[in-house]
Amino acid sequence: MADKDLQELVRRRLWELARAPEEASRVSRWVVPPETIERMARAGGKSFISEGLAEFLARALEVPENRIRRAAGLPEVDDPRADIATGPHLRLIRGEG
Repeated sequence: MADKDLQELVRRRLWELARAPEEASRVSRWVVPPETIERMARAGGKSFISEGLAEFLARALEVPENRIRRAAGLPEVDDPRADIATGPHLRLIRGEG
């Protein structure tokens, strides 16, 4: 199940960011090779993710590291930002009349 979660997360974030695997690899400072990102998006790849690699994949996909860790079935790390409350980022505009 975690393998499918990771695959869906990678595919969705690449699509949302309009980012090719090569660009995501560059954002990770080339720690995660583009071939690995492409394989994760296409066929899963939980086995590719180690505890050290999760941080760099999170950077490449612009998500919190714990989101990658949950999807890959890895233990979560302490994140002081987890308690920050956020609101919706959408603003409703009413039409005139």
